[in-house]
Amino acid sequence: MQLRIMSFRCVLLLIAAAAATTANAHNVTHMLAKHPDFSTFNHYLTTTHLADEINRRRTITVCAVDNAAMNELLSKHYSLYTLKNILSLHVFADYFGAKKLHQITKSSTTTSSLFQATGEADGTSGYVNITDMKGGRVGFTPVDSDADQPMATFVKSIEELPYDIAVIQISHILSSPEAEAPTAGPGDTNLTVLMARQGCKAFSDLITADGAADTFAQSVEGGLTIFCPSDEALAAFAPTYKNLTADGKTSILLYHGVPIYYSLGMLRSSNGLMNTLATEGAKKYDFTVQNDGNEVKLKTKIVTAAIKGTLINEDPLAVYKIDKVLLPKELFKAAPPAPAPKPAKSAKAKAAKGDDDADSPGPAGDDSAAADEESSNDGGGRFAGSGGFVTVCFCLLFGILTL
Repeated sequence: MQLRIMSFRCVLLLIAAAAATTANAHNVTHMLAKHPDFSTFNHYLTTTHLADEINRRRTITVCAVDNAAMNELLSKHYSLYTLKNILSLHVFADYFGAKKLHQITKSSTTTSSLFQATGEADGTSGYVNITDMKGGRVGFTPVDSDADQPMATFVKSIEELPYDIAVIQISHILSSPEAEAPTAGPGDTNLTVLMARQGCKAFSDLITADGAADTFAQSVEGGLTIFCPSDEALAAFAPTYKNLTADGKTSILLYHGVPIYYSLGMLRSSNGLMNTLATEGAKKYDFTVQNDGNEVKLKTKIVTAAIKGTLINEDPLAVYKIDKVLLPKELFKAAPPAPAPKPAKSAKAKAAKGDDDADSPGPAGDDSAAADEESSNDGGGRFAGSGGFVTVCFCLLFGILTL
């Protein structure tokens, strides 16, 4: 009876461990919702989809400003897309809690913001200088700003999950000429120009020549996600593309468009089949979205591609750069499965046949080691993070049994 009770307690502890691991994921909107003074800043993090980007990152710092500072920013009547660039300067791709801010090596450091990380900024734009000033003050200034003095100073820590996320308050809005530059909305975006400027010129040229660019442009208003192969990926695919029929060329280009808007955060939580602009009747032309850690992968029956960059992510349009051309099974044959390996001869069988290498280790030994390794990997993945709890359970059980 005692053994059953202890086993039940061990199960409960393992469930608690799994719940604790899940709870470690942060949600910046929930954090700021507890602080009404930052409600406007919190609202625009959600509206601009920056909240999704913040929540998916493991190490991040959010420099929030209060409602008064946000009202001053909003009085300048920037477009939503320009506001996103400005607010992106307030999100650092590193952890800076209150303690770390006051212990900066050599009193100054430079960190990248989401404005730089998303590829919206050129050159040094998007980097922010952090300076530990005299009197315990900490200042923040965008690198490309003309300001002689820090543009904003540290006010207080709002919430911190050490080394994962720090939400701090700064005194004023951070901005720069690059961030304030007018930004067109998705409806005004010239897709082919956008692609050509950001490493997808070859794909841009193909959809323009084929006429598929018009289909993409007409689909934006209702929601559109484009997966654009990089120039390097298309260079390798060019000979194959030339041999396709006219209909085949159009189909493979439209295969890279999904008639729904998906932010990167949405893709990370939307594993499964997706229809494309090429889908028509019995011609499925679909592929599977599958997450691999923080990386989003697109799997067809022929090839697996990964998202390597974001060209634009503004509802209702998202364009992502991928490292391979997506190949639909409707146009390309899947590679045949590899033949199963022949069973290895045992040492006794070899000896019976008079084989010279009867005593030498054969493939069977390698297969056994591989099986052991696979078993170890499966176990490690299944119970990772709960080994400590299992040990505690066995120790408790041993102690009670010896009473």
